[in-house]
Amino acid sequence: MEIRLDNVVKTFDTFRAVHGVSLTVQSGELIALLGPSGSGKTTILRMVAGLEYADGGHIHFGDQDATDIPVRDRGVGFVFQHYALFPHMTVGENIGFGMSVSKVKRSKAEIAARVNQLLKLVRLEGLGDRFPAQISGGQRQRVALARALSVDPKVLLLDEPFGALDANVRHDLRRWLREIHDELGITTIFVTHDQEEALDLADRVVILKDGKIVQQGTPQEVCRDPKNAFVLKFLGDANRLTGEVRDGRAHVAGVAVAAAEGVADGPAEIFARPRDLDWSATQPGVPASVARVLDRPGERRVIATASTGEPLEFDVDPERNISAGEQGFVTLRRAKVFALG
Repeated sequence: MEIRLDNVVKTFDTFRAVHGVSLTVQSGELIALLGPSGSGKTTILRMVAGLEYADGGHIHFGDQDATDIPVRDRGVGFVFQHYALFPHMTVGENIGFGMSVSKVKRSKAEIAARVNQLLKLVRLEGLGDRFPAQISGGQRQRVALARALSVDPKVLLLDEPFGALDANVRHDLRRWLREIHDELGITTIFVTHDQEEALDLADRVVILKDGKIVQQGTPQEVCRDPKNAFVLKFLGDANRLTGEVRDGRAHVAGVAVAAAEGVADGPAEIFARPRDLDWSATQPGVPASVARVLDRPGERRVIATASTGEPLEFDVDPERNISAGEQGFVTLRRAKVFALG
């Protein structure tokens, strides 16, 4: 099922949460809506679900205009961050609840068979008679997904489903969710503020800021070719130096790096990931002094201060002999340059 948003707008009182968003999700695609709190990602998801109505624009499910269709008639499965399971119902009853109240009537035997099928799919065989309080958080989230799948949704929507779980459980469930998606092929929209989660799971990442899409693309595209400073900084650690672009090159502290085509002459921001910096006792490089060295398993993180006064962080091999107070030069292997404005 293809989903298409055409210039969708949503306003709460005097606050506009979504500013004319247009987006197409291909049938069978898994996309992640990624952005900081207040960027509009959950509001977009709730409008697709029918839990909120758009103030402007249209939402299409395939050829059907679904903008004003009630939530129960949209054919969506929704998984929330905090499970929203019925505590007085068993795992099996929670999974079967949607089928029992659906317009499509099923016999008790059909519902029981489907529940058993879903328990196997989410790897919870034998737990159908337990109550939510008797299983772990990760297992409860699997139950929530099984319940969403029980009504054979055209579209699966997940709102930060792993946010309440610890890091190890989240990592395991991410891998498992991707396997489930590949097996079932349901068009899926996944909301998260966790960059690693989005990049690990999605076919395509849609990055939002202040209710607008600022970039979308495959994980490789958004990581390797960020279109602006916000995207680059949001997707992980980034060192920032200020300089000036002249004739296609950005200059800072005696070092020049190539600027992308289209970056105008004038003040500029130069960004580099920690892995794109290195340390040298000799020029060329940005003069710097080492403030601290942080030892971690398998690596050393160096905290330095550039001669411009700006902080720099980079990683070196654990055997590298660097100590606080050392003077030297930071070399830039790769950098992204954006006009300062």
